[in-house]
Amino acid sequence: MGKKIALNVFYNLGIILSIFGAVWGYNNHKYLVIGLFVITAAFFLYLKLQLVKEMRNSLKNRK
Repeated sequence: MGKKIALNVFYNLGIILSIFGAVWGYNNHKYLVIGLFVITAAFFLYLKLQLVKEMRNSLKNRK
């Protein structure tokens, strides 16, 4: 359980840093960098959703 909480924190940090990076890229007119940060944010969001699904299923099976 602790590992999954740590993963969730890591995914949240990845999403937040990707958003900050995309804003930085927009302010500096680095459009390729914006694309890369959007892709990484989408990847972290996908992993986070998979983790949430896994946690929901494991909590359902416990009862």
